[in-house]
Amino acid sequence: MKKILFICSTLVAVVLTSCCCNQKEAAPVKKEMALQLYSARTLIGDSAKYAQNHESVFKALAEYGYTGVEAANYKNGKFYGVSPEQFKADVEAAGLEVISSHTTYTLSQEQLESGDYSVAMPWWDECIAAHKAAGMKYIVIPSCRLPKTIKGLETLCAYFNEVGKKVNEAGMKFGYHSHSFEFVKVEDVMAYDYMVEHTNPAYVFFQMDVYWAVMAKVSPVAYFKKYPGRFTLLHIKDNKEIGQSGMVGFDAIFKNFDSAGTAEYVVEMEGSSSGDILAGLKESAEYLLKADYVKPSYK
Repeated sequence: MKKILFICSTLVAVVLTSCCCNQKEAAPVKKEMALQLYSARTLIGDSAKYAQNHESVFKALAEYGYTGVEAANYKNGKFYGVSPEQFKADVEAAGLEVISSHTTYTLSQEQLESGDYSVAMPWWDECIAAHKAAGMKYIVIPSCRLPKTIKGLETLCAYFNEVGKKVNEAGMKFGYHSHSFEFVKVEDVMAYDYMVEHTNPAYVFFQMDVYWAVMAKVSPVAYFKKYPGRFTLLHIKDNKEIGQSGMVGFDAIFKNFDSAGTAEYVVEMEGSSSGDILAGLKESAEYLLKADYVKPSYK
């Protein structure tokens, strides 16, 4: 009888141990996603609003499940009116990570056509130093003046390559964020395709905004497959809250991160259905945290 009880006890222990191990193995991987702070511009869009609200906003983002931020207010060596070091400390105090920043020196049509953009390079030296001090991993140009000629596109790509090389030498990566206007022809050449094909992958990546790509009537996944590995960052965006409109095929996008070369993604919202941006950001985070496949990142 004692032997039987011992055997039964042993079997129960084995089963319980196996269940615990399986539960441990099945534990969900933490999903990491940054937020483009332009989304919360009504709360922290300038230095005064930032000073008043950044603590509560960053705390809320962390509670919703966001793990990093992408800045949108770099100017004259500062972010939202504070030093790079202070911005980094503010973000990290909430348990978030500084990931990237949208900023640029926009070339004029005259500079694009002349091919001379030398006046921009000292600005980039200061910009790169500030982003390095803030702990940025990526610097992203948020938009550009689209050239009217192939010569202008050639200048733009050369400009991106030169800036990208500087950023790379500083230990960061450099990219371009697209909207919908790049998916047009310039002298019978698709501008976006030209930009991808004439920039050096070692120095320039593309941060496709998937919503704007869909609005331009192109398939993000088709571009991932056409130019594999070029989309280090993505902007995950919808009409308002992520997933609400049904217009963007997020599941297919998530499943093709590998072919895109996506290491990380950034959520952006232009506005919320309710008018409450924090409620919208929370709803978007909940949608993404339930998604079937969101690639772990920041590795």
